Amino acid sequence: MEYEGQICRAPMERAAYKLPVMVGCCYNKCRFCDLFKHLKFRVIPIGEVEADIKRVYDAGGKPRKIFLGDGSAFALQTDHLLEVLDIIHRYFPECGEINMNATVSCILLKSDDELQKLAANGVKHLYIGLESGLEDVLEFMNKGNTVDQLKEAVKRIRQFGMCFDAHIMTGSAGHGRSTENAQATAAVLAELEASSATNFSMFIHHETPLYNDMLEGRFDAASEYENLLEERELISVISDRLIKNGKHSMKYEGFHDFISFHVWGVLPRDREKMQIKLDKIISEYSAKKDVRSIIGPDSKFEIKSAY
Repeated sequence: MEYEGQICRAPMERAAYKLPVMVGCCYNKCRFCDLFKHLKFRVIPIGEVEADIKRVYDAGGKPRKIFLGDGSAFALQTDHLLEVLDIIHRYFPECGEINMNATVSCILLKSDDELQKLAANGVKHLYIGLESGLEDVLEFMNKGNTVDQLKEAVKRIRQFGMCFDAHIMTGSAGHGRSTENAQATAAVLAELEASSATNFSMFIHHETPLYNDMLEGRFDAASEYENLLEERELISVISDRLIKNGKHSMKYEGFHDFISFHVWGVLPRDREKMQIKLDKIISEYSAKKDVRSIIGPDSKFEIKSAY
């Protein structure tokens, strides 16, 4: 099939075969997100999905991991998802795990029986947009769930052997709240024992509601300097809590696309290595403390020091 929209998936799924089962996002209300605003949501018919699977099969593909796209594939009706999973297993019996994005609300809407069937048919990793551990930030960003609801959703999927992988966003609390946001988010990640955390550090796109919030004074964007300091604190607190609680290690990747910075590793093992890398760029941006990453209407990529 011809892919519609922007390709976006967790870095842990780089090597996976991405199989589109929907176009766009069935929620599409987060104030910071521009990925799907231009798309009309629709479910891709089973026939088209099978045709794409057959294309890969006929080319000799034998994927061991498949990522279902886009938006939140876990929100599909369970019977529809099970039909997709059945087709996958018929063509690719060697496939060991099938992963996808999920929202808290779509998890909570599924019964225990539905969750059990999906897990039994190969669903393993669910990528959930935590973004922040602060309740007021989740409400302002229109995430559609509370921290307690996230905890309930994770408890339910883990009961059936599925894994929680988190998407987070340094800078989501805005200017002056970096330490507070880092500590709250790290506490949730460590408590829930996320398998991985991917930080897509905040940038503001002119086609999102958050851009207007910024212009009209409802949101004071954090600078890149603040976001980098927040990430350093986040890594430190996650590591300390994992060690204290005797819990498993956590994969971590952090992206700051518009200043071309990327840090990754396994926490707590790689904390020092990651913080050394962060300290270097924090020192560089200490002289540019007002730089904010914004995509304005007059430029595709634009890093502004003022609104």
